[in-house]
Amino acid sequence: MASIQNKNGAMRTPTWINYWGWGSGDMLGAGAQAVITGWLFYFLTAFGGLSAAEAGLVIGLPRLIEAITCPLIGYISDNLRHTWIGRRIGRRKIFLLIVLPLLPSFALLFRAGETFYYYLAVFIFFELLYTMFLIPWETLAAEMSKEYKVKAKFAGARMIVAQSSAILASYLPTLLINNFGGKDSPETFFWMAAIFGLIFSAVVMIVLLTSWERPYAESERGVQSQVFKSNVMWMIPVKMFVDLFSTLKIRAFRQHLSLYLGGYISQDIFSTAFPIFVATVLMGSTLVISQLMTTMYIAQLISVMVAINIVIRTGPVLAYRVAIGFFSAALLVYLAFYLLRPTGFDTGLQALGSNIFSGFGPGAAEPVLLFWLFVPIILAGLGRGTLNFVPWSVYNYLPDIDEAVTGERREGIFAGVMTLVRKLAQSLAIMATGWIIGWGGYVSPKSRPGEVIVQTPEAIQTIALLLVIGPIVVMLLGMVAAWSFRLNARTHAVLVHEVERLRAGARTAESEANRQIVEDLTGWRYATLWGRGR
Repeated sequence: MASIQNKNGAMRTPTWINYWGWGSGDMLGAGAQAVITGWLFYFLTAFGGLSAAEAGLVIGLPRLIEAITCPLIGYISDNLRHTWIGRRIGRRKIFLLIVLPLLPSFALLFRAGETFYYYLAVFIFFELLYTMFLIPWETLAAEMSKEYKVKAKFAGARMIVAQSSAILASYLPTLLINNFGGKDSPETFFWMAAIFGLIFSAVVMIVLLTSWERPYAESERGVQSQVFKSNVMWMIPVKMFVDLFSTLKIRAFRQHLSLYLGGYISQDIFSTAFPIFVATVLMGSTLVISQLMTTMYIAQLISVMVAINIVIRTGPVLAYRVAIGFFSAALLVYLAFYLLRPTGFDTGLQALGSNIFSGFGPGAAEPVLLFWLFVPIILAGLGRGTLNFVPWSVYNYLPDIDEAVTGERREGIFAGVMTLVRKLAQSLAIMATGWIIGWGGYVSPKSRPGEVIVQTPEAIQTIALLLVIGPIVVMLLGMVAAWSFRLNARTHAVLVHEVERLRAGARTAESEANRQIVEDLTGWRYATLWGRGR
């Protein structure tokens, strides 16, 4: 089942080139988000002169606009196979070709001293490009194979690339400052974004060359979608939103969204608040922030490698629970730091100079200093890596569950819904985080030129409590909502087997155990599957 037929009837089997070629796309998918969530809020408040609330709006408002663009792109990419351009170029790949030359515009987002409306307009433009790539790209792994382990390998390759891109996003400021100077300079961020913009275009080309779309049978090629006929074009948005909400009827998808949102919103809050926490509580510079984030992303990469094996062998739920434990432990250590304020930490950090890694080796810093610097950030990385991997490993199996219910393959609409929900949740999380930080009294260092800004104790307390309490609450809510999630290698194999039987005309399950598994994953009675319950 790992193989799939191409247009000529020959079998295509994914190889390591396909795993890593497709997975390289997350250099854009996750790399852009690593830069945005890790640095943009900090850049806008430290160098753009925006307040915390304004920075939150710049990052949050464009995601609200995508309430329409995300499902629309997913729906159109699913249905472009009914058109000439979809069959000749590819219903997914046409979007990748459009965005490829435009991605270097990412650098325009990190120009210092621009207005609120400039940053908002540029971010809206880039987010549109990002969505036009992300949704079609995410469908390709689900199309290239049906086998559980093969899909897990695709997800694993993606996550390893994602964490590698995050390491690059966190370390580039250190590299640029060390080689070109300009400590705490906005130019550091502009050149970082310019480098990433060029990388983004390169990886889109790699994806185009190493992936393929699911071929259609002769019977499918002759079908013309009713909503794509010119006399009923007005039905497209109606049909799109019907399909959009129909995905929520799949029980496994609802549970998956709980895992997804719990893991990712917690990281949105952390990523937005952490640079400011380092600057105000740990009293660190941009270099310290960069080096701590690099350490965290290296730990995330290790975490993903371990999580791949756990998910393949036991399923996603155990890995998710372990990840919550690591991440929560890290946050509690940061809370302890804020409450205890260890004596001599500030002077010890200053003694290390610009390179906190100099705390290792001969003449190393005090163990207590190294503990507060590295233990919590490593724990956070171990938790975050798995929290990133689990939802996207699960996503590749959702179209199989949906096919059992509808008799259709709707990879695009699922990618659209996931991205839509993610964007909306991320938008609200970042705007709320920015508003809470501003409400607590935080003042942007660049908002009062010529003044030395000293944050009030209330502002520092707000940042610390938000960093700790917000992610823990969100993660626990996600875990509780998805407590009975049952998708794993064994249940997925049963599902795929029953889908083949349904395709052949079966109306009853092969066994009672199979019936229970399929009904548990879909949330539908077996007799209503394959479109019979509509």
